[in-house]
Amino acid sequence: MRISTRSQVDPFIVMDVMQAAAAAEAQGRHIIHMEVGQPGTGAPRGAVRALSDAMNDGALGYTVALGLPALRARIAQMYGAWYDVDLDPNRVVITSGSSAGFILAFTALFDTGDRVGIGAPGYPSYRQILKALGLTPVDLPTSLDNRLQPVPTDFADMDLGGLLVASPGNPTGTMLDHSAMTALIDATQAQGASFISDEIYHGIEYEKKAVTALEVSDDVYVINSFSKYFSMTGWRVGWMVVPEDHVRVVERIAQNMFICAPHASQVAALTAMDCEEELKANMEVYRANRALMIDGLREAGFTSFAPPDGAFYVYADVSDITDDSRKLAHDILENVGVAVTPGLDFDPDRGHKTLRFSYARSTGDIAQGIDRLKAYMASR
Repeated sequence: MRISTRSQVDPFIVMDVMQAAAAAEAQGRHIIHMEVGQPGTGAPRGAVRALSDAMNDGALGYTVALGLPALRARIAQMYGAWYDVDLDPNRVVITSGSSAGFILAFTALFDTGDRVGIGAPGYPSYRQILKALGLTPVDLPTSLDNRLQPVPTDFADMDLGGLLVASPGNPTGTMLDHSAMTALIDATQAQGASFISDEIYHGIEYEKKAVTALEVSDDVYVINSFSKYFSMTGWRVGWMVVPEDHVRVVERIAQNMFICAPHASQVAALTAMDCEEELKANMEVYRANRALMIDGLREAGFTSFAPPDGAFYVYADVSDITDDSRKLAHDILENVGVAVTPGLDFDPDRGHKTLRFSYARSTGDIAQGIDRLKAYMASR
């Protein structure tokens, strides 16, 4: 049978790195995982207990497409506590992870062929989902001077249908402050374009709280997930906040594309939001790991990067070491057993000179990984 042109998306290179690391482990090697953007912890224990109780109480069937009302209300409550934003729960849509949120947002906002700006480096699946939906991703090369975040001059007069930003970003961990977020929203809306804010790493911040786009405007889409701060990657549950007059639009699409997010995951997510002590303990691990990573990478010889404001990544320019980051990542894995991600996923044009290091795992793993990276660089 024929294959659609829309299906011709690029592979996710980090998955290839994970496969190579798994093969090395199958041979008995001890691999330190700095390639995966996944918390080393599981779901909060209270969330697991809540699901167990719910399963014992009865079947977990379909929910309404917008999600459990109690979960939507709890998320709206969180916006008040975290950002002092008074959010109507009716604007909250529960999704099958942030990935479903992007599909719903892109489908609701854009028509075939529309051009959507994304900062480069950025999460690679933005580009591939846009392509699969018949849309045109437009990379906006960012600079270290702007902490690898887009600024309005990057897309002036580009006739975009929309702009997607992420703060804290993947792979950089850098954030937009209130004035930078406001400038981007104002510039986007002045062009008649839609604004989407990926806030999946909110909660994982170090020096200051991340700014939600909802602090600036109600006429935006915000996408978030329980995968990162709430440590529930495999549960596939997230949410989006949309303008009031878009709720029914998104609901109709969700009904047909997904029916609903997994009921079991929604039950667990509701309780996870109240497991504050466990979540705070996870953050202390990330804080320790961040300090180790920043100092350790510099000592190893990886010195060109913007220290992350949030998330759990460092994105380093390695152009003084190589112009083939994929080979460098392969050599590091082969020689010292540390899996890292080449930047080609995140920036097709400049990623051959960058690496992403994740510090989401245990502090012991990060410390050992740094020691191995120092040994590798000393042996070059």
